[in-house]
Amino acid sequence: MSLELVSLALAAVLWAGQLMLMAVRANLEVGTAYFLSSRDGPPPKEPSAVTLRLRRAYENHIEALLLFAVAVTVLTLAGKENGLTGAMALVYLGARALYVPAYALDWVPLRSVIWAIGFFATLIILVVAILP
Repeated sequence: MSLELVSLALAAVLWAGQLMLMAVRANLEVGTAYFLSSRDGPPPKEPSAVTLRLRRAYENHIEALLLFAVAVTVLTLAGKENGLTGAMALVYLGARALYVPAYALDWVPLRSVIWAIGFFATLIILVVAILP
């Protein structure tokens, strides 16, 4: 399996880990009864600022993962994997892993820099994939 596909699989594992971390914190803070209900009304209390940031980091990863998955899929189907694209896949993965604590701990403006690194790494993969 290519480094790009391994990175994509690990990014999906990170995504699942973010979901679990956010869900466990929210259940502990808000209460399991609310999350077992139909949630038609507001929660009995709001989650902490860190849990809300973890939620936003998770939602951001969903958006970023879609573009990364498209880039890796196009690259793989075109058979254009190379050292640069493998390195960029690892850069993306590292940036996404760093983005979680950066968002949760409110590392401003470093959080945005980390996001941009992952975004541009993905764009480089996509450009390599579509260039002749």
